[in-house]
Amino acid sequence: MSAFMMSITPGIPSSSSSSSQSQTVTSAPAPTSLPVRTIPGAYGWPLLGPISDRLDYFWFQGPETFFKKRTEKYKSTVFRTNVPPTFPLFLGVNPNVVAVLDCKSFSHLFDMDLVDKKNCLVGDFMPSVKFTGDLRTCAYLDTSEPKHAQIKNFAMDILKQSSKVWVPELTANLCTLWDTIDADVTKDGSASYLIPLQKCMFKFLTKCLVGADVSNSPKIAESGYAMLDRWLALQLLPTVKIGVLQPLEEIFLHSFAYPSFLVSGDYNKLYKFIEEHGKEVVNRGQTEFGLSKEEVIHNLLFVLGFNAFGGFSVFFPSLVNAIASDTTGLQQRIVKEVRENAGSTLSFESVKDLPLVQSVVYETLRLNPPVPLQFARARKDFQLSSHDSAFDIKKGELLCGFQKQVMRDENIFDDPETFKPDRFLENKELLNHLYWSNGPQTGSPSTSNKQCAGKDIVTLTACLFVAHVFQRYDSITGTSSSITAVEKAKQKAV
Repeated sequence: MSAFMMSITPGIPSSSSSSSQSQTVTSAPAPTSLPVRTIPGAYGWPLLGPISDRLDYFWFQGPETFFKKRTEKYKSTVFRTNVPPTFPLFLGVNPNVVAVLDCKSFSHLFDMDLVDKKNCLVGDFMPSVKFTGDLRTCAYLDTSEPKHAQIKNFAMDILKQSSKVWVPELTANLCTLWDTIDADVTKDGSASYLIPLQKCMFKFLTKCLVGADVSNSPKIAESGYAMLDRWLALQLLPTVKIGVLQPLEEIFLHSFAYPSFLVSGDYNKLYKFIEEHGKEVVNRGQTEFGLSKEEVIHNLLFVLGFNAFGGFSVFFPSLVNAIASDTTGLQQRIVKEVRENAGSTLSFESVKDLPLVQSVVYETLRLNPPVPLQFARARKDFQLSSHDSAFDIKKGELLCGFQKQVMRDENIFDDPETFKPDRFLENKELLNHLYWSNGPQTGSPSTSNKQCAGKDIVTLTACLFVAHVFQRYDSITGTSSSITAVEKAKQKAV
């Protein structure tokens, strides 16, 4: 959630006076007197090593166990391994990586003096540019490329403009979502909410980011969310574990890249919809940021589909699950905070007065970051440090961080495996180590770094989501895919 911007809404302070101000999100740890250690691990024999690691990663172990067992084996959070995709039909992809799995070593991925982000969004593998109109979108550009600044400034401007309608559009669409869930729970005793959620987010995000109302096209209104799902899936299938029956998953999902023509019809419909109904935003990208119409629309689609829609589709179910499955009294505490502090009309300002809700959002992002893997390539030779050792990294080596393990760094987070809703209430310094956005939560997105441009608006939107739920309900029960019970609010916010 997979191009957004920091502090673009009224009342949200920004740490920089200009979106193009040159700065890095964070500096890598300063050189220390830590002992220099040879990077442990190995890539194995050609072909055999990568295929063995691929089978462990997708089949025999799964990503979490894959990284954890190797950390234990090498007694190091920094080691060499292979990360899919690889053999047989990814002959141009080099799966060799240096894994960085603690907060200290992981932070090097955000120092743009040390690393290059060109074409490594999902590793050495890059989906065909035919998925995006034969253009490399901003997510695949390094900060040294001139187009990066142009497109990121445009993305930040989109968010600045959208702040005027963000909250009313969100709340209106959330009302529709929860009306649907209410009806299904009443009728069937439970409600699967993933498709209604995606429809809600697609309509909301299209209006805010593109300036287009999906009701102008019955086909887009009905199926636009599914078009984006298919478009995303075909790009990412070679890199993700699905959990279907093996060996079918390995044979049909992880052995080759799917061709873009399978979704080109859907993509072209979305492109034409934006071209026709998002003219104001498209024109602004051309006249104010010097982009071609094609660059504007393809990057808009990537921001809308990959970053925003894709990200929220992963994040919100995790957030619902964390709250709806809680048995410790968290919901009652959230209800009290929301009803006392948020007021009857939600806004960006009002949710800033909800510290418990914010902490719950941050803790969900810590344990379930929407983007599991971060990659960067060494721009030059440098020395990388973990908590206990230093390692020599050579120019061109690909660094890979698995965020679920990084965010469980016991040197940083107390009782790291446990969901603690108060964690960020008790210690706000931990935000320096919350890296879900391709940089720390305390960082400032700019054209000179790759941090998610909408880092703050994403977390504020999540807070609005939670506040809306508990203005409406006293409690909800459910999982990451369904709601099984709701109790309507007996007392309204004051």
